[in-house]
Amino acid sequence: MERKLKMRVLIAKPGLGGHDRHAKKMAQGLKDQGFEVVFTGLRQTPRQIVDAAVGQEVDAVGLSLLGEDQADLVAQIDALLKSQGIMDMVLFGGGSLREEDIPALMGAGLEAVFPDGAPIADVADYLRRRFALTGTY
Repeated sequence: MERKLKMRVLIAKPGLGGHDRHAKKMAQGLKDQGFEVVFTGLRQTPRQIVDAAVGQEVDAVGLSLLGEDQADLVAQIDALLKSQGIMDMVLFGGGSLREEDIPALMGAGLEAVFPDGAPIADVADYLRRRFALTGTY
């Protein structure tokens, strides 16, 4: 009998933003889609996010972002993951973003970006496809 593992996803809200509506919606939506989800809450530093990702042994980190001005935080998270030898962590983001914000965020280390209003099913499908490519799930 084949053992089916659940993908573990950490949802985090980096920086000083005080709104977590998108992050909570994403966390609940991914749970509803069958993922195990860890939600870190508001105002997380890059170090806290990476420590949680490592400690919780997640497969992916989703960041709730407010725009391209948070690209520096994304780059810090990406660098911290790589400094710990984690080269294959899926790092994706979403939130109240403008189309013109996306290139800076992708350049900072995100694999995929899902602006506010993107269906949770699209995020879930992306993660399933991404993990299927690695043969992990």
